[in-house]
Amino acid sequence: MYGFSTTLHIPFDEAVPAVVDALKKEGFGVLSDLDIAAAMKEKLGVEMAPYRILGACNPPLAYKALQAEPDIGLLLPCNVIVRQAGPRQVVVAFIDPQTMVELVGKPEMQAIADDAKQRLQRACASLGR
Repeated sequence: MYGFSTTLHIPFDEAVPAVVDALKKEGFGVLSDLDIAAAMKEKLGVEMAPYRILGACNPPLAYKALQAEPDIGLLLPCNVIVRQAGPRQVVVAFIDPQTMVELVGKPEMQAIADDAKQRLQRACASLGR
């Protein structure tokens, strides 16, 4: 698996701000917010359940990662998805930063990925409370 997730039992419109707040408490800002359902409706004329991709960034960690591997930007920011799975059932999934370490293969990335993973896991866990 390349990530970890939790399921919330709240309306989708409440889930997105809750995720943004949980990320903020762990030092992440949201650089991008892609509304995939709206894009599919606009570009293809198809309806789908609400689905957002949040591009989360912790600037100090991103800076360290860029210093260790300038091309790591191909794998940044840390993506978080928020998707409607059913009535009052919203899945929130986080990328596992360890995936970046595996792809890059640079030992100096390990501590950065460990820190990012711990922060994202805490954000994930806080949503289940």
